[in-house]
Amino acid sequence: MAEFKYVRWTTVKAYTKSSGGKVILELLWGDRVEILSQPYNGRQKVRARWAKWIYVDPDSLGDQPLLELYFIDVGQGDGILLVTPDRKHVLIDGGYNRKKQPHRKSAADFVDWKFFEEYGMDTVELDAMIASHCDADHYGGLWDLLSKKEEDRAELDTRETKVEKFYHAGVSWWKSDEKSRFLGREEDGRLLDLLKGRMSVADGLKSSSDLRLQGEWKEFLECVYDSGAAIERLAYNPEKAFDYLTDFGPDDDVQIKVLGPIEETYDGKPTLKDLGGKSTNTNGNSLVLRVDYGRSRILLTGDLNKKSQQHILESLAGNTQELAADVTKSCHHGSDDCSYSFLQYVRAAATIISSGDDETHAHPRPNIVAASGASGYAHIEKDEMITPLIYSTEISRSYRLAEPYQVDQEQHESDLGVVDISLKDMEKTSVCYKHTKSGALNGSKRSKFMNETLVVDGIVYGLVNVRTDGNRIVCATLNEGKSKWDIKEFNSRF
Repeated sequence: MAEFKYVRWTTVKAYTKSSGGKVILELLWGDRVEILSQPYNGRQKVRARWAKWIYVDPDSLGDQPLLELYFIDVGQGDGILLVTPDRKHVLIDGGYNRKKQPHRKSAADFVDWKFFEEYGMDTVELDAMIASHCDADHYGGLWDLLSKKEEDRAELDTRETKVEKFYHAGVSWWKSDEKSRFLGREEDGRLLDLLKGRMSVADGLKSSSDLRLQGEWKEFLECVYDSGAAIERLAYNPEKAFDYLTDFGPDDDVQIKVLGPIEETYDGKPTLKDLGGKSTNTNGNSLVLRVDYGRSRILLTGDLNKKSQQHILESLAGNTQELAADVTKSCHHGSDDCSYSFLQYVRAAATIISSGDDETHAHPRPNIVAASGASGYAHIEKDEMITPLIYSTEISRSYRLAEPYQVDQEQHESDLGVVDISLKDMEKTSVCYKHTKSGALNGSKRSKFMNETLVVDGIVYGLVNVRTDGNRIVCATLNEGKSKWDIKEFNSRF
């Protein structure tokens, strides 16, 4: 049976040999390593991350696993993988599906890498999958993982994805004989037609139903339903006690508490507030989850907007301290449709903004970056600011660019027979390509001469790591040029 240890130092150098050798990577506090041999020449052979074997200082390894959160750079959208100390895995959102991403990646690719390369598994096993709301830049990457289409699975190394439970916020895209796309019936400022559990999904998938699930949201939910996962709607009803995710309740080491959307009982049935407008409702009625471990708190806010934040503050009257957190994911990718009062109640020591490359959104907005800092928890030591910290997956991303000097084509069929071609005159050689915006399926055709073109030689994704033992919190991004971690750490204030 495999033996596992966990990195107990902030960072640990990993070498190619038991003695001497070069540093091949740097492990981070809490990284799980599989022990492959007893210590030899002062180092221990282990498997960790993508490396099948490396050598580390055995004193750097201990027995304490951590709570790990990975804020995945999905371009436009959100994607968060949560790994608990007892190795439960929760995936919250996933960005657009890869077909709609300019870089053709979603959270599915990171999760696939995690299970296949790091864990050595051929199956992704998730204890929970969560769609914070029904917008495609949040559920698309989840769809990539669940899809059984050959062209989708071909992009992944694992052969299948198993999900125990799927959670959602209730607001759904519907259609009827009269309307082609809407959010269901509205009455007295309330949304009435909320998606619920497996039976509700099954009814919505029937072509004979009066109210039917619509579009890509329907196709995604078909995959969820076919996966066999249990399905549950989450909300907070101020007339009731706070709800928790199954296996993440008050008696568990890691708790996931539901703070939104705000549910109201109307005519004996659960409803959500009509915030006005389709996107205002899908975004504003996002799931709001608080992850607690020890003294540490992490707040995940989906795409909340100002109206919904104000509604949450009103509904939590007397309980607004529930929003306070050490770490928060910024609402709606750093949009300025945001309540400053809400940010003041959160008072985060670290804010992570998940933003994309689509300049039509211009996220994150500069005033919200400033507001996140101004409202954050200030901790100063020796004339140095420890917190607040602001991270952005987009800012953390970088590209390696290069200039082309030659275009080669082997085995080109011509009137002279099969020949190899080399084109070196870059001013006369053009490249044709498609430019696709985030969320679009069809790109626009363009061309450029090669002397006007740069080649993307590689992309360093802006993954933000958060680790905690319940008291100490580490936020880290990887400087891949130096193969070193850029690290900030602080203690929970709770």
